[in-house]
Parts: sequence; C-alpha cells; structure tokens
Amino acid sequence: MAIALLDRCFANRFVHRMLHKALFALAMLLCLAWSGSAALHPPPPAAVASAAHEWPSEWDGAPLRPLAMSEVEGRFAERFPGAIARLTDGEQVLVMRQVNAPTRMLHPAADCYRALGYGIAQARLERDLHERLWRCFVAERASMQKIRVCERIVDARGDAFTDTSAWYWAAASGRSNGPWQAVTLARPMK
Repeated sequence: MAIALLDRCFANRFVHRMLHKALFALAMLLCLAWSGSAALHPPPPAAVASAAHEWPSEWDGAPLRPLAMSEVEGRFAERFPGAIARLTDGEQVLVMRQVNAPTRMLHPAADCYRALGYGIAQARLERDLHERLWRCFVAERASMQKIRVCERIVDARGDAFTDTSAWYWAAASGRSNGPWQAVTLARPMK
C-alpha cells in the first residue's frame, strides 16, 4: 500500500510538472505569435520631414535658431516616426522631437550620453521656474566640460512624462494620445 501511495504521489507530481511545462510552452507560443504579428505590420513612415515641421521660434522667452544635425543624426531622423530638430537659444541646445506614434526610437537621453562615453551623475526629477517637471542629470566625459541635461515628453492633452518607458507604455496602450513633443535641454555647466 505504501508503494502504491508513493507511485500515485510521484505520478501526480510528474503530471503537474508536465502540465506546467505545457502551459509555459503555450504561453511562449502565444507571445511569439503576438510579437510575430506585430513584426508583420511595418512601423509608420516618418510622416513629416524635420524641415517641414514648424518648430517654436522661442523657448521660455528666448529666441531660438536652428542648428544643423550631424550625418548620424540625419540618418536617425529619416527613420524616426515624426520630426527632429536641434535648436539653440544661445545658452543651451534643445533637441525637439515631434513623435507621431509610439516608438522605441525615443529613448532616455542618459542612454545616448552613455553611448557617447559620458558618465551620468546626479540623476533626479526637478521642477523649473514654470513648474514643469523634468528628469535631469549631469553628463561628464574625461577632458570635457560637464553638461546638464533635462528631458520631458508632453502629450496632446498636456500630460507630461519624465520616464520614456512610462510614456511608451501609456502611448502604446492608448492612455496617452499624440502627437507628443519630446524636449531635451543640454546646457554646459560653468
């Protein structure tokens, strides 16, 4: 009788393990099917070229003038679902992006600076003189001046995001509607 009971318990555990593995395999197949169907739909084309988009002529009361994009930035902008511009008010560089669709091509500025060899420090949320919330950090690279970088994303309703991932999931799920304006400010530190 004890052997029969052990056999029954072992069989149940075996059945449970096999059931869990089968359910996991089914979940993986569903994930693959979902991601595969997303891959079949090409990303939306960049609907508006940077030159055709009307960018603001001033920022916080200071006049803006356009800056040329590098060759790498230009290639990136060609694939971006929206428009990108580099502007300056004479004190700082503004990278403005109008985003027409949720995209993983919009990522945190800290990632870009890290990729360029900068160290990131003093990352925190801050409010400016206009009470706008920004995600800010200091970027520093050996033998170069420190740069203070702040960024935020604003949707069509005026709701702001300081976290790119939170913005992406809100946009992808329909909780935030575009077009969105992403602004990155970079100011050399004295």
